[in-house]
Parts: sequence; C-alpha cells; structure tokens
Amino acid sequence: MLEISAAIARQYIDAIATFEALEEAQEEAAQVRGGMYWHAGPPSSPESKYLVRTTPAGAETSLGSRTPENEAIFERFTQRKRESVERVSGLKAALEQHQRLNRALRVGRVDPLVVALLGRLASPHFRVVGTHALYAYEAAAGVRLDSDTLATRDIDLLWDTRKRILFSTQLAKVDSSMLGVLKKVDSTFRIRQSQKYTAVNKDGFEVDIIRRERAGDDPHPIKLSDEDEDFWVVQARRANVLLDSPGFSAVIVATNGTMARMNTVHPATFVAFKRWMASQTGREALKRRRDVLQADAVQTLLDKYLPQV
Repeated sequence: MLEISAAIARQYIDAIATFEALEEAQEEAAQVRGGMYWHAGPPSSPESKYLVRTTPAGAETSLGSRTPENEAIFERFTQRKRESVERVSGLKAALEQHQRLNRALRVGRVDPLVVALLGRLASPHFRVVGTHALYAYEAAAGVRLDSDTLATRDIDLLWDTRKRILFSTQLAKVDSSMLGVLKKVDSTFRIRQSQKYTAVNKDGFEVDIIRRERAGDDPHPIKLSDEDEDFWVVQARRANVLLDSPGFSAVIVATNGTMARMNTVHPATFVAFKRWMASQTGREALKRRRDVLQADAVQTLLDKYLPQV
C-alpha cells in the first residue's frame, strides 16, 4: 500500500468538508420542504386570511387564522427556506468545483458507476460489504491499497430486513422498484434470471443484494417490490454478524472526481469475517487466498493508520 501525496490529501480533506457541509444543508432543507401561504377567507369575510402549510406532494394543512403568532411563523419559515435554498445552491456549486479538482489531481480511483450507485442509493437500509468496502477504509486511512486487493466486478449490498416496512415506504417515493433505482444510473441493468438477487449491466458489472439468515419474524423469501422484475434478496451465511457490527462511513471519490458516502461495516468486523471465510474448506482456493490478503491489508490499516477507530 502507498500513502497518498500531501497535495491529494489536502484536496481530499477540503472536498470532504464541502461534501459534509452539503449533507448537513440538505438535511436542514428537508425541514422546510413544501411551503406556506395566506389563504383568503370565505366570501362572508373576505378580509380574513388563514395560514396554510403545503407539502411537496401537494397536501395542505391549515395552521389557523391570521394572528401575530402565525405571522411570526410565516416569517420564520420564509426566511429559513430562503436561506436554505441559498446555502444548498452555493455548496452544490462549491462541490462541483471540488469534483473538477478531484479529477485533475487524480484524487479518486473508484469506478464512477459505483459512486453514482451509492449516490442514488443513499439509504440507511444498505451497507456495502465485501471487496468494495476497502475503498472506504483506504480513503479514511489516506492510503491506496494494491490493485490485486481491490479487484472485483461486483458490489454486495447488505439489506436490513428489520427495516423492510420503512424501506418500502421510502422506495415508493423514488421509484416503483429497486431495479428501477439502479436503471436511473445505468439503464442496461437487468435481473439475472438464474440468480434473482443479482442485477447485471451491459459491461458485466453486478449488484448483489443479500440479507441475514431468516430470524424472528423475517418473511422468506423476500422481494424488494411488487414489480415483476426486481430483486429477490438472498440469505447469506453469518450476515447477521455484518448487520449487527458497528457501522463505518467514509466519503469515496471516483476517477471522474464525483463523490459519495459509503456506509459499511467496522474494519475489525471486516477482518474477522474475511478470516472466517478463508477458513471455509468448501470455498474456492483462489477466493480464500484473496480473503486472507484483504484481511491482512485492513488489519494493517487499523494498526498503522486508523488506531482511533
């Protein structure tokens, strides 16, 4: 592994600061979504007005007649919304500039498709597990792992079955299916007929969605939506260990400079899980050797670069 240069480190730190500021600004903006307006009263009292709160979906709620208290509410909301729009707009422009600098300085090396997928899938319901998690660890450590350690053409997403109802509600707001979300990034994604938990695009890049082994009131099997073509989530051995692990998060950068947050498992959990996988005699020898290679690499990161973790 190699430590990144001082110039790349400075740019990455500055870019992350802007990225995280935009995340916070967007969270604040969510609190003032929709709008407010004064609605005229009935014809019998045309001088009266009522304060109405609207949602992005078009629903309306009356907050009562025009009073000093409601006028103050209206003024505060209007000011917060105006300031929020200005802040988000300014930070988006700043982030675009950082993404150009990221590309010019070759800050990132993640496949842009992966970053685009994570940006579209920004959700507490998924954790990246497997080889792609290494990008989060190396980004946090300020190093670059050997290409052999990182080589893969698929990304594994661990889905939390315990939050399936909330997930279904949120999915319905953005698309009718999980596959539909992926197609917004790359329209060539299709579910593999022989492996319903996998979607593959025209370049052979695969997205696998896995879950813990059935426990408690988990339904089985589980399909992520009612659409004809969508993921059937597959059970993975000992996935509960990954699901119950402390979380780990880092901002990763693509080769084209774009950025996204990756949520994954704690590096120590990754090490232990990879060592367990390497001990499975039924696993292919080449994969077991790579498991050991990855476990050793992440353990080195923990010992030398991430002691605070």
